[in-house]
Amino acid sequence: MIVEKKRIKLNALQSKTLMLLQILAKDPDSSSPAGENGDIRITRLPHAHGNHMHVGDFVVASRDASGLNNKSVWIALSRKGLVRESWENEIILTAAGLEYSTGLEKNFMTASDH
Repeated sequence: MIVEKKRIKLNALQSKTLMLLQILAKDPDSSSPAGENGDIRITRLPHAHGNHMHVGDFVVASRDASGLNNKSVWIALSRKGLVRESWENEIILTAAGLEYSTGLEKNFMTASDH
């Protein structure tokens, strides 16, 4: 008998925030390894200028990144095991968070020339 892993459900804002964290985790200027278990420390969060921000090689509308400043989003991501509970002190994206498919990956196929 095959036991299926229960799918973690995220709302739209949680998905967008996790996707941005995954992009930052792949950017060596914004992240570093956090141990040997596949977790990644986010060392720098982007700041909005005007109506957008730069996240790795991508330009993202500020409204789509509002979850980065939303305590409820961080609590939910932590409760679901996608970021570590110590997110208020340091942001650690867990290996599960890094591997999770938000379904938004297709929106980040081409880097911006901005």
